[in-house]
Amino acid sequence: MKLLRYGPPKKEKPGLLAADGTIRDLSEVISDLSGDALLPESLDRLRRLDPATLPAVTGSPRIGPCVGSVGKFLCAGLNYSDHAAETGATVPKEPILFSKATSSVNGPNDDIVIPRGSSKTDWEVELGIVIGSPTKYVTEEQALSHVAGFCVVNDVSERAFQLEGTGQWLKGKSADTFGPIGPWLVTVDEAGAWDDLDLWLEVDGKRYQNGSTRTMVFGVPFLVSFISRFMSLQPGDVIATGTPPGVGMGQKPQKFLQAGNEVRLSVRGLGEQRAKVRAD
Repeated sequence: MKLLRYGPPKKEKPGLLAADGTIRDLSEVISDLSGDALLPESLDRLRRLDPATLPAVTGSPRIGPCVGSVGKFLCAGLNYSDHAAETGATVPKEPILFSKATSSVNGPNDDIVIPRGSSKTDWEVELGIVIGSPTKYVTEEQALSHVAGFCVVNDVSERAFQLEGTGQWLKGKSADTFGPIGPWLVTVDEAGAWDDLDLWLEVDGKRYQNGSTRTMVFGVPFLVSFISRFMSLQPGDVIATGTPPGVGMGQKPQKFLQAGNEVRLSVRGLGEQRAKVRAD
């Protein structure tokens, strides 16, 4: 299934993308695409629905973040071998974990807002994992059964805030609008092999990132299992799994986002984001 949320910010309704491309309203079945609605039994109930019996959504509504009420927004850094090489970093021996504030969550086509004082706002197309059931001390073999699905993530990052001061990466990752997710939450059964997905990102029509999850250092089952050793994961938590090469920081000379830019990005089978950039 391809699940989504549509409507004005903070008033989104849950929906399903039917095979004919129409959005079907799910608000009479679930209140939101969040929490318990992502449990395996809930997703099984949605699978049994006939989309043709659900109300069709008319017009062209705004598409919101594909998960509501995100509890944790976790990320794996330097998790692509070719991205680590472009930054001059050593491939980590274990996942580098950090988080983004959940207030950064943004719709896939909403504006990306450059924060005040920023000089190095950057882009990162990533495969996102959406947790679908309580997860603690799970093995790699168990991990995928705890995943509701996958989505596109743009891990927007302010490199000066992230790297040039003191403290952790959090402050360079967490500005409002720095966490676009969606357009769709694609369930595991529909997404296909997580380890063979193409990812790309363009700025103003120029392609900067063109990679594949094949070069991921730590795969999806390992990441879910590894993180669950240190904290429990709950339905609706999102994990961004790292980015392939081509970020602005890795360009020669470096290139960063400016007001007026348009950013497009996609992970194969998971939909496309298209966002304008503006200054705060």
